[in-house]
Amino acid sequence: MSQGLIHHIEINVSNLKNTIHFWGWFLEELGYQTYQEWESGRSWKIDDTYIVFVQTNEKFMDIAYHRSRVGLNHLAFHASSRQQVDGITKQLEEKGVPILYANKHPFGGGEEHYAVYFEDPDRIKVELVAP
Repeated sequence: MSQGLIHHIEINVSNLKNTIHFWGWFLEELGYQTYQEWESGRSWKIDDTYIVFVQTNEKFMDIAYHRSRVGLNHLAFHASSRQQVDGITKQLEEKGVPILYANKHPFGGGEEHYAVYFEDPDRIKVELVAP
């Protein structure tokens, strides 16, 4: 039964091209597939859930996103294993994406929480958590 599960998440972004470049490889590593594409948006889907990224209209670009304001703090994804977290971490580093809480990595969320934390181009925090 899918009642109560998230159907989709839609995120407005400042630069769709940068977002597609950033999120595409990551979501595909997790098993998502491109779902929808149009001039001002792109989505990826896994099972019955999809994530949509839409170019923000210019008139709403005056205030940048920050996770400490009211609204979304971060997105956390399940990894298949600690090895997948390590592999994604290596890819992030190769792409020049800073690892958040690097001094505590991979235990930035505590001794029992094996994860990597990073930010997308709009500084939305992303977390990949091992089982």
